Amino acid sequence: MSAPITTSAPMTTTMASAPKTEPAAAPTIVLVGHGMVGQRFLEALVERNVTETPARIVVFCEEPRPAYDRVQLTSYFSGRTPDELSLVEDGFMARHGIELHLGDPAESIDRAARTVTARSGLTVAYDTLVLATGSYPFVPPVPGKDSDGCFVYRTVEDLLAIEEYAEHRTTGVVVGGGLLGLEAAGALKGLGLATHIVEFNPRLMAIQVDEGGGAALRRTVEDMGLIVHTGVGGKEIAADDNGAVTSMALSDGSSIDTDLVIFSAGVRPRDQLARDCGLEVGERGGIVVDERCRTSDPAVYAIGECALAADGRVYGLVAPGYEMAEVAAGTIAAQATTQATAQATKRFSGADTSTKLKLLGVDVASFGDAHGTADGCLDVVYSDSRTGVYKKLVVGADGALLGGVLVGDADAYGMLRPLTGSVPPVAPEQLVLPAGLGAPAALGPSALPDEAVVCNCHNVTKGAIRSAVTDHHCTTVPEVKKCTKAGTGCGSCVKALTSLVNDELEASGVSVDKGLCGCFAYTRAELYEIVRTLRITTYAQLLDSHGRAEARQGDGCEVCKPAVGSIIASLAPTLGASGYVLDGEQAALQDTNDHFLANLQRNGSYSIVPRIPGGEITPEKLIVIGEVARDFGLYTKITGGQRIDLFGARVDQLPLIWARLVDAGFESGHAYGKALRTVKSCVGQTWCRYGVQDSVRMAIDLELRYRGLRSPHKLKSAVSGCARECAEARGKDFGVIATSTGWNLYVGGNGGADPRHADLLAQDLDDEELIRLIDRFLMFYIRTADRLERTSAWLERIEGGLDHVRDVVVEDSLGLCAELEAMMADHVTGYRDEWAETLGDPERLRRFVSFVNAPDAPDPTVKFVPERDQVKPDLTILSGPTLPVRTLEGTASR
Repeated sequence: MSAPITTSAPMTTTMASAPKTEPAAAPTIVLVGHGMVGQRFLEALVERNVTETPARIVVFCEEPRPAYDRVQLTSYFSGRTPDELSLVEDGFMARHGIELHLGDPAESIDRAARTVTARSGLTVAYDTLVLATGSYPFVPPVPGKDSDGCFVYRTVEDLLAIEEYAEHRTTGVVVGGGLLGLEAAGALKGLGLATHIVEFNPRLMAIQVDEGGGAALRRTVEDMGLIVHTGVGGKEIAADDNGAVTSMALSDGSSIDTDLVIFSAGVRPRDQLARDCGLEVGERGGIVVDERCRTSDPAVYAIGECALAADGRVYGLVAPGYEMAEVAAGTIAAQATTQATAQATKRFSGADTSTKLKLLGVDVASFGDAHGTADGCLDVVYSDSRTGVYKKLVVGADGALLGGVLVGDADAYGMLRPLTGSVPPVAPEQLVLPAGLGAPAALGPSALPDEAVVCNCHNVTKGAIRSAVTDHHCTTVPEVKKCTKAGTGCGSCVKALTSLVNDELEASGVSVDKGLCGCFAYTRAELYEIVRTLRITTYAQLLDSHGRAEARQGDGCEVCKPAVGSIIASLAPTLGASGYVLDGEQAALQDTNDHFLANLQRNGSYSIVPRIPGGEITPEKLIVIGEVARDFGLYTKITGGQRIDLFGARVDQLPLIWARLVDAGFESGHAYGKALRTVKSCVGQTWCRYGVQDSVRMAIDLELRYRGLRSPHKLKSAVSGCARECAEARGKDFGVIATSTGWNLYVGGNGGADPRHADLLAQDLDDEELIRLIDRFLMFYIRTADRLERTSAWLERIEGGLDHVRDVVVEDSLGLCAELEAMMADHVTGYRDEWAETLGDPERLRRFVSFVNAPDAPDPTVKFVPERDQVKPDLTILSGPTLPVRTLEGTASR
């Protein structure tokens, strides 16, 4: 039986030697549940100085880990660890004297005795009890739902179980097409499974979006390769003789062969504890509370998804839960400190359910009366099925904005939601049109009234943000975040918050420091222009001439040194400087990976990634890679970018390995640098019956043209030979998709931790036009982007966005195109393979030693252990013949 369909995660219980009751020597507040809302309640108590009073605070947590960001749960599959998701600062509990019992859930409440008993047997007496038990996943009563391979999608432990089970499976089904269902589908797709979504409603995300928004969302989701079934439900799950899932029958008579099923069909309030102890519960669930979040027992409060609010609703969003936590904490604090504060008068009578999400890389937002239920309301709709963009505003008879739905492009959400209930300063149709089609150039946060709520998670108004700057003297966005909590929830308001803070600072006569770091008062784009115009070829020269006065006698910092190193490297052909990143001063500017022209791995060894343009390789070259991997005992891995990575090399082995690869015709793949990585391709018209252009040839041409191009961040590209998009070009920094008459060029995509679909820059281009526009786009990006800014983030940040970029790159509105093309021509002409250059110079080879005092022999204490039938170094150090062996795991180097 796989994990499962339970409401409890695996426990690491804190068992007592025998059940006992701990008397309360001081007024005791017991919190049952330590999720996002529970942690916010604790923070609210701390802010109100409750922890400074004699009060004792005890927390019972069912999961084996403290509160974490459940909203970002799926980011685990993008590389974030459970620890990185944590919402609890190191030392928070100890610093404030809070007793946290992990893996020890409350199992019973005795309201007469005012005690809570946990699974371990520990019984704690309380003066005030707060229930923050959240919700549990609803699993439809489908026969076979208890088979191995059936999961829910709610906790970190659920994700770990899904990841382990999916390792050798090929197909998965997600039951539920709402928020978490689409998150789960994205996770399965990321794990490499063919993924089906089964939704009983006629559209995806039926609560948040209308029919038009659902249609746009479905098209985009299906374009990603997911298979959507709407208007049907699961009828039965079949299993094999071992009890493992094999298929799911649907209510329309069809069936899906599947190895795994995730139920994400909604949640229900977790109110069983309340029921068992006789608290009032709603007819359809939820612990009944008043406007102060008090239950039918004045000593007991309920907050978050387990509570049925005074307006008769159970709120399944984190923002209302946070507001409830604030209300309960304010009331309790007033009692604990015997001070009737303004916070104590705060009440919860309902909440804004507006949401902005990024699901599978698609922006989805809804706010206000999104479905247009008000009498006499009108819809203003913009829909572009070609790009997957759908925008609808609901407007009242008096012209007031009542609500809206945004799919595919939700950039305006931060401005539109606060305007809800008021008459916008421009006609509503202008608010949905793209900038190039009549939208106002800049209707930003500054146009909002002070009472407009900018941060929905923490209910922070524009006026509160302005006050943080003018009254509390905050001078940076982080300071305003700390002061108001704005931007510390889901993060959707950070862009508007930054704009408001900077506007307020400038209005107050405060100069907004937009410098790269403490060493330079200039942005990266400004430093680029200084280096280019004055033909500066060293970091020291730039620091001496344009660094801040207090920094000119120093050595720079870890922010500006690699940034300037990248600028000089990208401009080297134009400046007539050495393009080799390890020459002279340049070597000291590079990050660890560039320092050895190889990627440092977690065990201290390095990887070798030869370039394989377009994924095309000869049998002879494949043989060389195999022989090198065998002779040096390297782990080999075919990557998603159509290359072969070799792992486990020591520093001193890198030149020996690359000598053989260079002799065979390989070049550096620049996996270690902020440069072009790969240009992925499908097989194109040569082999595929659907192909309409030679995508392999184009991918090879592009990769060879832009290889070694240093940029603010790594660059990835792809070429698809038809609209079926097998190379996933729209998830790349620049992607090319073939049409029957040429090529379509997409820019600004990103398939990483913050996925974004690329936007169409130009279409039906011939080969020459395509390459010319890519030349211009890349050089304009390199020229204007911030440090470590992907093209996706740059395109969203740069003023005017895609339309401005199109004006500059396609229409040459700034008269820069000739210069941009010339700079790219300099790069193409001046390209030299870094490893070939290194191997030809004994001085450059001197750095590739494990130890400077033993350059001629490898470290004899480095041992090798088998892994997956291959060999890799484990950096086992023999401390001495009489000492135990000590293994250093995860160290950067010796």
